[in-house]
Amino acid sequence: MKGTRAALRYAKAVLNLAKDSKKETEVNNSMQLIAKTLSESEELALVLSSPVIKADLKIKALNAIFSKSVDQITLGAIKLLGENKRLSLLAMVAKQYTILFDHDKLVDVARVTTAVPLTAALNKKVLAKIKELTGHEAIVENVVDADILGGFILRVGDIQYDASISNNFNELKRQFDHSHFVAKI
Repeated sequence: MKGTRAALRYAKAVLNLAKDSKKETEVNNSMQLIAKTLSESEELALVLSSPVIKADLKIKALNAIFSKSVDQITLGAIKLLGENKRLSLLAMVAKQYTILFDHDKLVDVARVTTAVPLTAALNKKVLAKIKELTGHEAIVENVVDADILGGFILRVGDIQYDASISNNFNELKRQFDHSHFVAKI
């Protein structure tokens, strides 16, 4: 994706500044808010990517939206992106910052695919199991996919555990295909 490397560089710079100020958690909360707002507002994303709208107007709009809810480091990053004519990268910078922050704090992102949404109780059990397996904290991202029929697929980093019913059916099918089963009928 275009601009990913630049977004990563900006995110690293913001993280280093936040670490120096000992406000990395506060900045992470701000970046999560910005990423969520931009993903939910198609109009705002279009304004930021528009070459017709001047950067100072974009900065004023973002300051009006976020000035009361984000920290000064994040507002400074928005201003810097505007001055460098890179405000279209703001959503990517926010996402990259969160990824870098989680990596720095040893927090993994666990993708759990289920046939139905996870309940709060199951979510707690999944978090406890991930902590037991990896030794790290985790954030659970639930993906609902009715094709797995039941059970779950857990993916943390490069580890995947498939306990879905569809996987069990496929395994059973492979066993029948490769067995020397002879029907006596």
